[in-house]
Amino acid sequence: MPATSPDDFSPSQHGMVRVRGAREHNLKDVDVDIPRDALVVFTGVSGSGKSSLAFGTLFAEAQRRYLESVAPYARRLIVQAGVPKVDSIDGLPPAVALQQQRGTPSTRSSVGSVTAISSPLRMLYSRAGHYPDGQPMLYAEDFSPNTPQGACPHCHGQGRVYEVTEQSMVPDDTLTIRERAVAAWPLAWQGQNLRDILTTLGHDVDVPWRKLPKKLRDWILFTDEQPTVPVYAGFSVAEVKDAIRRKLTPSYMGTFTGARRHVLHTFAHSQSALMKKRVAQYMVGTLCPVCRGKRLKPEALTVTFAGHDIGSLSQLPLTALAELLRPAADGRLGEGDPAPDAPAGRARRKRPAAHAAAPDVHRTPWLSEEKVIAAQRLAGDLRKRVLALIELGLGYLSLDRSTPTLSPGELQRLRLASQLSSQLFGVVYVLDEPSAGLHPADGEALLAALQGLKAAGNSLFVVEHDVATMRRADWLVDVGPAAGEQGGEVLYSGPPAGLAQVQRSQTRHYLFGEAGAALPARAPRTAQGWLRLEGITRNNLQGLDAAFPLACMTAVTGVSGSGKSSLVSQALLELVAAHLGRPLAADEDEGVAVPDDGEAAAGDASPLGGPVAGRIAAGSEHIRRLVQVDQKPIGRTPRSNLATYTGLFDGVRKLFAATPAARKRRYDAGRFSFNVAKGRCATCEGEGFVSVELLFMPSVYSPCPACHGARYNTETLEIRWNGLSIAEVLGLTVDAACDAFAQEPQVLRPLAVLRDIGLGYLRLGQPATELSGGEAQRIKLATELQRPTQRGGTLYVLDEPTTGLHPADVDRLLVQLDGLVAAGNTVVVVEHEMRVVAACDWVMDIGPGAGEEGGRIVAQGTPAQVAQSRGSRTAPYLARSLGGRAASPVLTGECIFG
Repeated sequence: MPATSPDDFSPSQHGMVRVRGAREHNLKDVDVDIPRDALVVFTGVSGSGKSSLAFGTLFAEAQRRYLESVAPYARRLIVQAGVPKVDSIDGLPPAVALQQQRGTPSTRSSVGSVTAISSPLRMLYSRAGHYPDGQPMLYAEDFSPNTPQGACPHCHGQGRVYEVTEQSMVPDDTLTIRERAVAAWPLAWQGQNLRDILTTLGHDVDVPWRKLPKKLRDWILFTDEQPTVPVYAGFSVAEVKDAIRRKLTPSYMGTFTGARRHVLHTFAHSQSALMKKRVAQYMVGTLCPVCRGKRLKPEALTVTFAGHDIGSLSQLPLTALAELLRPAADGRLGEGDPAPDAPAGRARRKRPAAHAAAPDVHRTPWLSEEKVIAAQRLAGDLRKRVLALIELGLGYLSLDRSTPTLSPGELQRLRLASQLSSQLFGVVYVLDEPSAGLHPADGEALLAALQGLKAAGNSLFVVEHDVATMRRADWLVDVGPAAGEQGGEVLYSGPPAGLAQVQRSQTRHYLFGEAGAALPARAPRTAQGWLRLEGITRNNLQGLDAAFPLACMTAVTGVSGSGKSSLVSQALLELVAAHLGRPLAADEDEGVAVPDDGEAAAGDASPLGGPVAGRIAAGSEHIRRLVQVDQKPIGRTPRSNLATYTGLFDGVRKLFAATPAARKRRYDAGRFSFNVAKGRCATCEGEGFVSVELLFMPSVYSPCPACHGARYNTETLEIRWNGLSIAEVLGLTVDAACDAFAQEPQVLRPLAVLRDIGLGYLRLGQPATELSGGEAQRIKLATELQRPTQRGGTLYVLDEPTTGLHPADVDRLLVQLDGLVAAGNTVVVVEHEMRVVAACDWVMDIGPGAGEEGGRIVAQGTPAQVAQSRGSRTAPYLARSLGGRAASPVLTGECIFG
């Protein structure tokens, strides 16, 4: 429980942070006073200006002030938030930001590296490890797979080795080369080019692969030769010979590339995630035979602590690791280790100059006083850090868990745990939705951690949509009333109870039970068949059978780490994609079709995830399309925006090209693209701004001096449609654009969907880099919803679609998802928001715990049925959302679906 009740909180006992004239983004000259030494929650609908106040103003100003005291050279090494638009801020302490990171982290990054636990762990093995006789002295870097000193020389610290085989590249040897027997070859013209080159070389491409001589097959697949020969497109072998004899001019000169060479070169050098994913399927990965997947050189793996080498210890769940460290932390070194009678090794390598002063404790006996003291200090510190992670509900993770396999919520909690161990005092922690990705059962641990930081003398400014967190806050700052231009005002700043009197607040309806407390009763839909999966094995799922009702909306629930994403975002997606014959990948800039799941097996340091073990047993014939709607960015650069991603800009440009003025000048639709040289501003090349590098300070971006931010040249801007220039159209909000294009169905359709899904406040030209993960996900969903009416048969998969959404925005999202199901489609969501779960037709609860304690179907059935399950940790929270409605008996365990 909090140290003080929110109702008893008195700001007079605390200093205040006084903000005057905040104008960042959509903030409207905001004045607000916020208490220090308190848990302050910033609320408001998505896009209202909460983050602009908390991060864009308060944190940015705190960082700016701190960096003024840092040496100019050091400032260049720090990513700076910039200078906020605000008149003054008084009483602001130093700040630490813990934001959701939605980028793609390195596959060599792990839980151990993110939490900085790996460094003291390596020191523990170096200084207090059990060395075998004769083992040379090893330093901390010798225990890192990411350094040349420590990496396994065979797999280079990857843990897996990859080879390209004939079977992987030619899955069906009954096909001919013309029929694409060599599946690993590139598609379209490039593949045809290679076939034509083989024809020139005198090889028959119409003979089944298996009937070709082995020597020829090996050359086609594995040669490193790259002969360049004349190509006569479409000619047969005989026709090519005749053409060469007659010295006819070839279509072009073509260079041959072996299939293995193409696969390896593409994987190593391609910038396209789609291409990398495609060629990766032809690479067969196995555990490295030298390090057995532990990624380290053999010498490092001979050193043990508590009976484990550092590789196997890093694979343990954190809960097990904490127990393993307990004896050493208590000064009882050697428990679990076979202690030798003789000292650890006498021989040692020559020490580099950088380590000349390091104490050589390895020459002392195994249980010497020096080693016991070193182990106690290092193990004690390690155990303290590990316990902080366990308290935040992350005990199911292991230190070698690859960072790309973690959710944004898990990553933020890892960083929060690091702060819990730092013992800072007098700091403002600014957090971005710390409850994201958290099951309600895990929320108490998070709140306890936040209260611990506050009790240590710190302030917490939290941007949050979770109602439970709002109720536990000392102070609420509600921003609104709506989003974008209709937001940017502080509607209320004070203890939570006072928000009930603020009529303009959309938050108060949900905080005080006036909306969404008990959803209206609706009979769950009847399944139109079942999509059945059998034998699913991935991460902590071991031989799981599961079935999803078709033409229904299913919520997959469970505590964090229980196996929900392994089942849905990995197994379900990969199996259905394989059935449809489509690679489970799409570049981030290429629509919403089926993006890469971004996951690899736990602990796998390679970008190649292992295949899912299991199969589709029934129901696949009812699925004609697969769509994953995730929170990955809709573009990597500011040139990608809402208008270009949804495709509505194509219609806008056509309208401008059809105006009399444009036709008179012979301007086509391409003229009105800021990515095309003929129409864009030559000074900023269509960016709309120029960057001024200030060396020791954040770069300053100013409007382009030629186009003043319009992005187009003067001639293009002279063309107007209904009084608007193309630049002015990009500056419109979705709501305003709906009015402007009310008579243009082609443009209005996507605009109306964006408005209905709650994105009416976004500008058409708003860069993709400025959008949150929740906004990106809803844009992807809107792009799908604007398609012409479908006859059903599409499977939509969404992983935590409510992340970043205010309860009012969740209501809009539910309406859209319900419309998809009403059209005969199937929707599967991984979700923690109980209001969404309660609105579904079917619920599948995975658990009962996380990691090894999860991976099973605890309960499944209608929401009312699952709410009555005694073995489900989700049940009590779901029952509360349902308002205690009666239900029939729950279906549990391995039930039979009908």
